[in-house]
Amino acid sequence: MNVRYGFNATLTAKPGMGERLADLLLTGLDAGSPAADEHCLVYLVCRSASDPDVVHVTEGWTSEEDHHRIFAGQAAQALVAQVQDLVAAQSPYTDLVPVGGKAAF
Repeated sequence: MNVRYGFNATLTAKPGMGERLADLLLTGLDAGSPAADEHCLVYLVCRSASDPDVVHVTEGWTSEEDHHRIFAGQAAQALVAQVQDLVAAQSPYTDLVPVGGKAAF
């Protein structure tokens, strides 16, 4: 499968909550969670080196339709609700059409 749709989001946590936000976002990889779905090919959570309350999320999906379908589900909506409780303000969101790259952990 290839990544055909993706996005970046920059989330600013409430003061002192950056680590908790990053940890919560990483639960998106747990079995039954959105990023554990076979259609999610890239799920990267990063914290800012200069501001510990800024968290970046990069996702890559097989298609925009697969992403929207998975995020309409109960598990994804529950995670989104928890994330929103930790976020200080509306987050910039940039959709992407990936053309190539590499990720290894």
